[in-house]
Amino acid sequence: MSSQVNESLIRDVVAEVLARLGQPSTNGGSACGGNTCASASSRTAPARSGPRGNFGVFQSADEACDAADEAYRQLSAKGVAGRVKVIEIVKGLCESNAAEWGRIELEETKIGRLDHKIEKLKGQRGIPGVEFLHPYGLSGDHGITLEEYAPFGVIGAVTPSTHSIPTMACNIISMVAAGNSAVFNAHPGAYKCAVMATKVFNQAIHRELGIENLACIVEPPTIESFNAIGRNEKVRLLCVTGGPGVVKAAMASGKRAVCAGPGNPPVLVDGTSCLDNAARCVVYGGAYDNNLLCIGEKEIFVLEAFADKFMAALERNGAHRLTSTQVESLAKAAFVFPAGQGAGCPHPVVNRDLIGRDPAVLARIAGAIIPAGTQLLFAETSADHLFVEEEQMMPFVPVVRVKSVEEGVALSKKAEHGYKHSAMIHSHDVSNMTQMARALETTLFVKNGSCLAGLGNGGEGYANFSIATTTGEGICNPRTFTRVRRCVMVDKLRIF
Repeated sequence: MSSQVNESLIRDVVAEVLARLGQPSTNGGSACGGNTCASASSRTAPARSGPRGNFGVFQSADEACDAADEAYRQLSAKGVAGRVKVIEIVKGLCESNAAEWGRIELEETKIGRLDHKIEKLKGQRGIPGVEFLHPYGLSGDHGITLEEYAPFGVIGAVTPSTHSIPTMACNIISMVAAGNSAVFNAHPGAYKCAVMATKVFNQAIHRELGIENLACIVEPPTIESFNAIGRNEKVRLLCVTGGPGVVKAAMASGKRAVCAGPGNPPVLVDGTSCLDNAARCVVYGGAYDNNLLCIGEKEIFVLEAFADKFMAALERNGAHRLTSTQVESLAKAAFVFPAGQGAGCPHPVVNRDLIGRDPAVLARIAGAIIPAGTQLLFAETSADHLFVEEEQMMPFVPVVRVKSVEEGVALSKKAEHGYKHSAMIHSHDVSNMTQMARALETTLFVKNGSCLAGLGNGGEGYANFSIATTTGEGICNPRTFTRVRRCVMVDKLRIF
């Protein structure tokens, strides 16, 4: 595009923005670069409440919060139609850039699978928008009452390294649908791709609506920038998707927080349903993005009478079985212990270098040779094995034999650690399903499907990568980021 065309485009954008602000535009010349334009603006334009930044990218958390606050007010002036437009833009950009953005995120984080990263971005089409906000109305002898879902204003958000752009995108969709703006503090290991996507989102939103900083992000992210976002008086709500540390910090901030905490989802196979289907579901869910999903199948408990048949079904469906020696070699590499503590330490740390790595990488460490195209590794272990107890986020699942459904439920509850996150059961016995559901009380409970069915992939429902298990909101949606306001008119208004 020539510089002449660029100048023309800039003039058009400036003229449109000034017109919406009720200001005169300039004819010809630079885009508000001359003294005449600057003088007119200083006479007629209201004082700005925050800096412009670089299409949402700021080095200062406080400046990002100021800009997001201004953007929130601009969005409010656009009404519901403006929210709908933003959502269309974000979904469209995720779909059209899915392959490139998936590659960029994988290159930065080096975890997960490209095909699934692309799928997660394309899946943003299914994230609910303004249609999720249904007002409640009531009329009676004494007048009319209307309750509606209103925005908080500026929301501070933390995104994980496991799904950086997808989590940010679905948060923007949900938060903007509710009428809010956002300031993001991305995971340090996945912030560059998030910064790139933020710029693209804001550039497109600015072209269409004249709002430049609707979704802001701090570059680079630090614990200090997160604390600054949490302290800023313009931030009215926090949304955190991450590990126990950042969740604890958010809940200690003194502000309302929507927190998606850790999980260690168990699976129970009682043998009353199709074992091949159970195996296919475990492989699909446990292998998805190399088991980075917090809802992913992490450990399997199967009734002893059906264990051998189930493990054979796993092998038929793309999983490879490790020997006991191989799984112990893998465990030694997969878990590290804090300095000064031995193997008896109750809280080992997962080796970050192995999180989300391909099965072939894990197989080499275990000393195994696996067929090309292997989706998932598995091995039979004891119920107290580290791979059972710890959320490891690797394409490996331990399989534990149990003598009864009661034992399987008890061990599932123990392995899940009371996170109340996710669990799966493969059964045609309703009483077994009910027993497990009551015992574990998880936010997501999937019967006869993969974990992804809980997010609408193979099951009914909607998706979001922020699943607020810690604070109880469940799978986030536009209503999560609203406060209820009631408007009451008192009079004899009924016509019948």
